[in-house]
Formats: sequence, C-alpha cells, structure tokens
Amino acid sequence: MCGSNGFNSACCPPAQMFQEKICGNFNGTGADQTVWAAPPGDYFEGTFQIFNSASSTGTVTGTINPGAIAVGPVPPGSTFSVAATNPTSFTIAADVGESGTYCITLYKRVLA
Repeated sequence: MCGSNGFNSACCPPAQMFQEKICGNFNGTGADQTVWAAPPGDYFEGTFQIFNSASSTGTVTGTINPGAIAVGPVPPGSTFSVAATNPTSFTIAADVGESGTYCITLYKRVLA
C-alpha cells in the first residue's frame, strides 16, 4: 500500500503532468477541418484558441469534441479561446476567403 511510505519505500511515484502546445494555420474550404484529434482519456484538459485574420470575409467557428463546446463565432481580426475538460478533437469551420491561426494547449497526466 502506498501512502505515507513515499517513493523510496517501494511505492509508486506520483503522476507527472505534461503540457503540449500545437499551433497552425487554416484556410477556409467551406467544409469542417479537423485540426487535432486524440483517443478518449489521453488528455484531461485543453485550451483551444482561434485567431481569424482581419482580411477574412466572415466569421469562423470551432468545435471541441463532436458537437460539445463551441469556440466562437470569431469575427475578422479577433481571437477567441475556450478551455475544455477531456478533449478528444478540435474542428474549425471556415468558408472560402477566411483564414487565420489556431493554438491548442493540452495537459496530460502520465503515471510512471
């Protein structure tokens, strides 16, 4: 039994926390673009951000997990961020003439 004995007394070490950051560009195609996906349970939290270029012709939206959490709508020249627990995917919906960047910060717990 682990507990007050600590790691040096043959107990399991505590979980390690890792942060991953993924950024990229998007150009609207008129169809939803999945820019990131992971199996359920891989990440316990994430922050998802969309920047819609000032030269875009309309608003852009994102979705974390199928149909679950909206990111936006993001008008041209603006940024919108949302945090979510247990993320599994991030999809961006942008029409032709819309472009910008996205950044995802993910948090993972790993048992040694």
